[in-house]
Amino acid sequence: MKKYNQVIFSLGGNQEPDVKKSIELQVKVASILRQSHIFPVSVSKFYLTPAFPAGIGADFVNSAIIAKTTLSAQQVLQTCHQIEAEFGRERVIRWGERVIDIDLISFADLVLPDVKTYEKWRNLAPEAQRVDAPEQLILPHPRVQDRAFVLVPLCDIAPEWVHPVLKQSARALCAALPASEVDTVRAIDGTRVVNYPEPV
Repeated sequence: MKKYNQVIFSLGGNQEPDVKKSIELQVKVASILRQSHIFPVSVSKFYLTPAFPAGIGADFVNSAIIAKTTLSAQQVLQTCHQIEAEFGRERVIRWGERVIDIDLISFADLVLPDVKTYEKWRNLAPEAQRVDAPEQLILPHPRVQDRAFVLVPLCDIAPEWVHPVLKQSARALCAALPASEVDTVRAIDGTRVVNYPEPV
């Protein structure tokens, strides 16, 4: 029997001409992941979120995906980058506008490359976050606990997911954020959680 690991992704984009196009693109990403042996089992509702940092561009469309895969974490990351490239994502300005962003939030309960390195990136000063990016895969994503646009969609599909270092659930992490931040993540009318059969 195949051994599947759970993977969590956060998706975002703000370069499509309208919200509908951004949603369609993110739905297409889920389909491409499936073709790449990364099988979505739940996709959150879609949300509008102000660009981060404020004023850098149009509102983002955000969502979250839980998937199962037999691939390694590095293979999953490589697949994400390949999909982003296919849709024209260019990594020019950190946190700049983008057609699609696929962030690998967690892979099973792995902490990569090790707890010390993870803690270094999690505790990075806000000024440094604007300019510094790790050259290796850091898991879980070092900013997940800080970002309402990740946690709100994640709570749609995995409120009980537990951060492997902080040992808090997605629901608890979201509740710890300022209400003013959570309130900026606005559900798009007509969107809903979609569940798929587990892979066998």
